[in-house]
Amino acid sequence: MPKNIVIIGSSTGGPKMLPRLCSRLPKIKACIIIVQHMPRFINDSLRNSLDVVTDMDVRLAEDGVFLEEKIIFLAPSETHIKLSGNRRIKLTNGGKVNFVCPSVDVMMNSVKRTPSTRVIGVILTGIGKDGSEGVAHLKEIGGTIIAQTRSTCVVDSMPKSAIETGNVDFILPPEEIGDKITEMVGAV
Repeated sequence: MPKNIVIIGSSTGGPKMLPRLCSRLPKIKACIIIVQHMPRFINDSLRNSLDVVTDMDVRLAEDGVFLEEKIIFLAPSETHIKLSGNRRIKLTNGGKVNFVCPSVDVMMNSVKRTPSTRVIGVILTGIGKDGSEGVAHLKEIGGTIIAQTRSTCVVDSMPKSAIETGNVDFILPPEEIGDKITEMVGAV
């Protein structure tokens, strides 16, 4: 089980912002899970666009896979992603939550408090409030929360909603989010 888990949620504008964030990530001592609201036909192109800008290994998440450091898992479209015991990925079918599937809230709310795991939640550009409930949960279990600066968003509803919860520790542009994550967890 990795000592550091980073969960990144994004929607509208995410496919442009995620490469900017990930380009600042060397191989780090964390497993990153990205929940991007997107149609199925974008899965491979987003994975490829992230893979070319970071030293991390970028994979489409599969059910039952164990979390590992130095890997970015991208949630597949139209499937909710959860963690099982903070160790394994669990993909589930289900209705939309906050009008979306996968849902950032579903992912973040599946994380359990463990004394040996640091959790960082990140909310990027997007429509709606998906992630707001999740960041409250992560904060309650001791996580650190980062939101994208609203002025750098394509649509600022998701970060605005997260900020309004009062649980956000840092508000940064995408590149600085990548730097902050690296600073917090360390490079390999």
